[in-house]
Amino acid sequence: MKRMGVDVGGTFTDFIYVDDNGKIDVYKTSTTPHDPSIGMMEGINAICDKLNIKHEEIDEIFHGTTIATNMVLEHKGARAGMITTKGYRDIIHIARHKRPTNFSIVEDIPWQKYPVCQRRDRYGVSERVVAPDGAELIPLDEEEVRQAVRKMKADKVEAIAVCFLFSFLNPAHEQRVKEIIKEEYPEVYISLSSEVLPQFREYERFTTTGLNAYIGPTTAKYIKQLQQTLKEQGYRAKVHLMQSFGGVASAESAQEKPVNLLLSGPVGGVLGAIWTTKLTKINNVITLDIGGTSADISVLADLNPSMKHLLDTKVGGYAAMVPMIDVGTIGAGGGSIAYIDEGGFFRVGPQSAGAVPGPACYDRGGIEPAVSDANIILGRLGTKLLGGRMDIKPELAEKAIMERIGKPLGKDLYEAALGIIDIMNNNMIQEIEKESVRRGFDPREFALFACGGAGSLHACSVARELGMKNVIVPLNPGALCAVGLVNTDLMYDYSKTEMQLSTNVNLDILDKDYAMLEKEAHDRLVEDNMAEEDIVIQRVADCRYEGQGYEMRVPVIGGKVTMETIEKMKESFHTVHKRQFGRSYRDVAVEIVNIRVIGTGKIEDLEPIKIGKGNGHVEDAVIGERQVTFKVNGKPAHMMTKIYDRSLFKAGDDIQGPAIINQMDTTIVIEPDCVGHVNDYGIIVIDINDAGSED
Repeated sequence: MKRMGVDVGGTFTDFIYVDDNGKIDVYKTSTTPHDPSIGMMEGINAICDKLNIKHEEIDEIFHGTTIATNMVLEHKGARAGMITTKGYRDIIHIARHKRPTNFSIVEDIPWQKYPVCQRRDRYGVSERVVAPDGAELIPLDEEEVRQAVRKMKADKVEAIAVCFLFSFLNPAHEQRVKEIIKEEYPEVYISLSSEVLPQFREYERFTTTGLNAYIGPTTAKYIKQLQQTLKEQGYRAKVHLMQSFGGVASAESAQEKPVNLLLSGPVGGVLGAIWTTKLTKINNVITLDIGGTSADISVLADLNPSMKHLLDTKVGGYAAMVPMIDVGTIGAGGGSIAYIDEGGFFRVGPQSAGAVPGPACYDRGGIEPAVSDANIILGRLGTKLLGGRMDIKPELAEKAIMERIGKPLGKDLYEAALGIIDIMNNNMIQEIEKESVRRGFDPREFALFACGGAGSLHACSVARELGMKNVIVPLNPGALCAVGLVNTDLMYDYSKTEMQLSTNVNLDILDKDYAMLEKEAHDRLVEDNMAEEDIVIQRVADCRYEGQGYEMRVPVIGGKVTMETIEKMKESFHTVHKRQFGRSYRDVAVEIVNIRVIGTGKIEDLEPIKIGKGNGHVEDAVIGERQVTFKVNGKPAHMMTKIYDRSLFKAGDDIQGPAIINQMDTTIVIEPDCVGHVNDYGIIVIDINDAGSED
């Protein structure tokens, strides 16, 4: 089995190749924003050429992409229309009367300024089904539907979202509208709320379905074009795409529900961190995944990823009520631009130079100083990146920093560069505290897991400031998202709203509904050619105490639903609630809001490989030295620092800081008074000295 993982980021695209013989190879190319598939194909072909592998020998390609997310953030989706219950076409405009900033009178509310479906393209039609059982109150007016579809066709609407009240209880009207659309406008992209999100809360359901329509045509086109390009170049590999809740989907499924691809990029890094950390003696980690544009942070207590609450899953200000692993993201990366704002304050990010024009030192037309420019000036980065394939020009970095930062602030070159790094680090420290301390976790009890192309450049400073004792640097930190991709399973999530109290539960209905969802999940995995022995079906439920307004996910045992099933579910909910909020209420009835089934197609994990034992001569890995600038007692201190080639390390090697470690996909900085230890799998665990080099 030959597999390849491809993660398309804002600045670089990362690749990893693995096979059953234990061969692993990583690669990195610049992202091509105008068409990400160009950079992707360049890297896939380069790995095949490098390893002398025929294109048709690649069996599977696992792909993490930001194409769906970028469309939402940049407001560049398709022209989407909506058919809804008469009188309710403004639900996605009204929302929940909440504003991102409560007291601003000039704020542009994203879902109103940039609606996923323009008001002129939203049509209300006569129909109504009602709670609690989805009985039809008003029949569907099919002529009104046809008129709306014909009008949208004339207006060249590219996608249609169908969202009716209570369709999660009875989808018959939405299904009939789908049939009419196929008759009247067969080429349009169709998104039904009863298929995308068959759950209560009409605003979130309508917006999520609208988002699915908004990104659907372009995402589907991209996936089809990618498959076609691969086929034309001789590849026969099955394509899987990473989803936001931690599993991959087939290309066909991803085209149907592209909303599940939103924020899928950072998830690969989380999965890669879990797999890597299991090869150390550490159980609690906080991931710091720094790329060219952003930094992604996730708290993994006992190496278990937490899921975001469905009311907190937002993308660019839009509610996207789909399962997502809890990852916090800020605009802090190697391309983050340093500047003096209108008030005279020194800031870094969230604006990024991206891949084009990139930081000034890339010599691609960028004139604004970025974080990578500062690391070049400080000597932490060399003058060649990507294993020597990318030349860097320090003189351009010096010019940008002095013109935009140094001279306006009256600072010399090194003070200005250290200032950029300090602000960048502080931005990440604040986000880590937000993700950990505010949720009851003490970061001092965690190790910092450094990944992404720039994570290990900043990790020692960030960890020391937070009082953390260790930093973990995986074997391929710059390609960790790609590592996570090839270590994940095929996974689908199916749900249904129930609204049943544990004190008055209808066991027959629960049993029937779980069986229905399990069949959907099983059939989907069979369509994807998964063998029966590799299919795992898991039941969960979204529960809350009677009277609460939010739910928490708990596991549910399989088999026929009985009162024993309900009692075990209640006990799990009490435990989860107490762990999250510090208390439980065992005398209050538990409400089963939604039931879920997660269907998993098991894909063989990447087999870890041990490296050779060392003889205590770490100096054999030294390839040079240069002056590197650190902060000591609040001032720049220039230190001659050894440069190591990571590929020459052996198990048991110890690297005394200060040290710079080079590899193709990243550069690792071990600060003064810190020590790095290479374990049996080539993973570096850095001990952080509290005394440190910084003031």
